[in-house]
Amino acid sequence: MKPFQFTRLAALPLAPVLVTQARQLRRDTPRLPDAALPWTGSRPGPDPLRLLVLGDSTAAGVGAETQDDALPGWIAHEIAERWQRGTTWRAIGENGATAKHVLDRFVGAAASVPFDLALLTIGANDALGLRSRAAFTRDVRAIVLALRAASPDAAVLVSLMPRFDRFALLPEPLRATLARHAGSLDMGARLAVGDLEGVVAIPTPPPYVEGFFASDDFHPSSLGYRLWARFVFDSAPGLDFGLH
Repeated sequence: MKPFQFTRLAALPLAPVLVTQARQLRRDTPRLPDAALPWTGSRPGPDPLRLLVLGDSTAAGVGAETQDDALPGWIAHEIAERWQRGTTWRAIGENGATAKHVLDRFVGAAASVPFDLALLTIGANDALGLRSRAAFTRDVRAIVLALRAASPDAAVLVSLMPRFDRFALLPEPLRATLARHAGSLDMGARLAVGDLEGVVAIPTPPPYVEGFFASDDFHPSSLGYRLWARFVFDSAPGLDFGLH
């Protein structure tokens, strides 16, 4: 068994400290709203791609004023820049959602409308809740399989864990504990979807630049979402949505 599989057990001796730090963090961290409605939109251009953004608070656009300033809008911007195509997009998600929540509550609605490209952004809340690696990877694979079954010709991009070790607001030992457990979940999910056709697991992000985070120092700002969207496509060079 790999050392990553013991990350929850390793946290047990620190449990009293971790619980106290987590409570203080929830108490002191500002709770930002979701991006304003509507969570559907478009960017003009030829032969528009149908985009789905599905997941947790980052799918809900927390940290940005509108979804145009969050992942859907900036992914549409990248599509226009890279392939000169338009986009119609919709976002589905919830602040605090785990992979289990997305699977049980949102994947049906997400799969009910055809799409050409889906971005699943999931994992941070599973790490925060110290969910088991087995449960998380099972749920991520089930979500991706449901999306692939609904739109077999679409590409599915899976963006997993943030780098908790780079979150300045997290005190130690909470920061290191979350980073280790997130690494375990991240590795498991990559293995779980790595054999699926049309699926790309996006690498862990590069260092966060100044201005990446919103005012809560946890969620991306509009700049953060813009950089994230660019990184997503830079990390999936095989994608080609050019007009032929």
